[in-house]
Amino acid sequence: MIQLNPPLPMNTPKGEGFAHFLLDYGPESDLYWTVFITETGEIWTFANREVRASKNITLGRVSPSSPKSAPARKAPAEPREAVVSFAQV
Repeated sequence: MIQLNPPLPMNTPKGEGFAHFLLDYGPESDLYWTVFITETGEIWTFANREVRASKNITLGRVSPSSPKSAPARKAPAEPREAVVSFAQV
């Protein structure tokens, strides 16, 4: 977990807010941003694909795309037993 200092302005599916924490669970997981929503004061954690950096004219980010709620993930399939077949000689 990384505490962001200063917090980063972000656009989220819940509205604009400031990301205060970044969670990284490793290479096989998304990054997760903990964002304090400006309008409501709610605190939400969003996957990286659900958020966008806010507009910043100085850095040339004049119209970032709006984040969309990510589709629900399917539960991982249960592992199947390996089937080994040997050709007869």
